[in-house]
Amino acid sequence: MKPDPSEAETTEISPAPPAAEKPHKRMSGFSRFLFFTAAWLIVLLPFFFWRSTWFGRSLSDSEISQYFAESDKPRHIQHALVQVGERMARGDRSAQRWYPELVRVATHPVEEIRTTDAWVMGQDTTRPEFHQALRQMLGDASPMVRGNAALSLVRFGDDAGHAQIVELLKPVVVTTPRAGRIAALARAGEPANHGTMLARIEAGGETAEVRAPVTGRVRSLAARQGEEVTAGAELLTLDPGTEQVWEALRALYLIGNAEDLPLVESYQRPSPGLPQRIQQQAAETARAIRARQK
Repeated sequence: MKPDPSEAETTEISPAPPAAEKPHKRMSGFSRFLFFTAAWLIVLLPFFFWRSTWFGRSLSDSEISQYFAESDKPRHIQHALVQVGERMARGDRSAQRWYPELVRVATHPVEEIRTTDAWVMGQDTTRPEFHQALRQMLGDASPMVRGNAALSLVRFGDDAGHAQIVELLKPVVVTTPRAGRIAALARAGEPANHGTMLARIEAGGETAEVRAPVTGRVRSLAARQGEEVTAGAELLTLDPGTEQVWEALRALYLIGNAEDLPLVESYQRPSPGLPQRIQQQAAETARAIRARQK
């Protein structure tokens, strides 16, 4: 029914009684302290984590010595190595006080430390102890360590690591360390940093993780997720990363031979994701190799 306007005009609406105000409970001093402490931690913890993991932070002489002595903190040793390497690159003679440490950690059980050390020792080509240590590192179990050692040896005018440098340009076939079911597997085209998990194999309640031996990109898959595989079965192929290819081509510019030409020239062809500087370096390397053959 439509309401009568006259009734609407004369009808009075009484306002609702005001709600009773609740007493305001103040935060205790201790609660305020906990609140502000938590807020500061939220801000500061990422900073401290960044500070402890960023190798670019300058270390004092005493900190470098302390970091080398901390065998239970691999990232500290790696940080000290980077700092010494930067001093060596600048021609800072103070770096020589840690040269014995560089030789010592060349056999460290942590792969990342040996990889960094192989690069650092290439910064001073006047030291025979570095030359000898790098030659021994050519037999390392890690392809990253072997590659860095080979590249550093080129700076010594030594082509003993030629075979390892050629391998840096080739795709890497990744296999499974054990039999089982593939519970997880990377996809073709995905980038992978060194140490990235590429696959997970499950068998008998146990799990084995397969990690990238080098930085690169998944080229192709040889297995499927959910498939049963035997130990040593091929899982995927990994293309080498841009920086690895760049350094290998630069090294072959100096020590490459005619047998390397087909592999070098394969990087001259345009390819998705391949920077133009790689193609240019491949062309220059090929020209340098041909010039040495005349």
